[in-house]
Amino acid sequence: MYKLYGSTTSPYVRRLRIWLANTQHEFINMQIFESEDRTILITKNPALKVPALEHIEGDKSTLIYDSRVIYRYLVEQLNYASLSWEQENQLTLIDSVNDSLVQMFLLSKSDVIADTEKLFFKLQKERVNNVLAELNEHVERGKFNSWNYPAICLFSLIDWIEFRSLHNLKGLSALLDFHQENAPRIEVTATDPRM
Repeated sequence: MYKLYGSTTSPYVRRLRIWLANTQHEFINMQIFESEDRTILITKNPALKVPALEHIEGDKSTLIYDSRVIYRYLVEQLNYASLSWEQENQLTLIDSVNDSLVQMFLLSKSDVIADTEKLFFKLQKERVNNVLAELNEHVERGKFNSWNYPAICLFSLIDWIEFRSLHNLKGLSALLDFHQENAPRIEVTATDPRM
């Protein structure tokens, strides 16, 4: 039995929920900043981050942290094909934007004003702009035409950006078209954080 711990608003959790749509698992929705769920979270992931996966087989329980590691673990458990090196690089690009935007989002929730003259903010914005432009080109070249794990991760990122109003995607028409084309998928609508 697989138990996925996370929150409905996390793009890292959502990518796994979408990918696991046809795999039996239990999703435990947590309010990770509230003390009760935080107490549970620390027992599932000492890094206090979501997602965390618990794989229960009989009396044995295995805990796996981080969406990318969870994906690799499940691929091995379910005997699926591994990602190519190109796909691994795509995930690195997607994760770099996700990580930068998560940090910026948490700072804004902590009432820290983004000062574009400060090195931290300059670096994050530069990374986000460069990588989104690169991903837009990848979509234009058909690199995300298949609905596979990297495409799911890209969709989860773009939808999270839109959901949280984190970045202006104007001019990134391939990314916006990709988002619009995949938004009606049943596993996407079933995991929509706006619900």
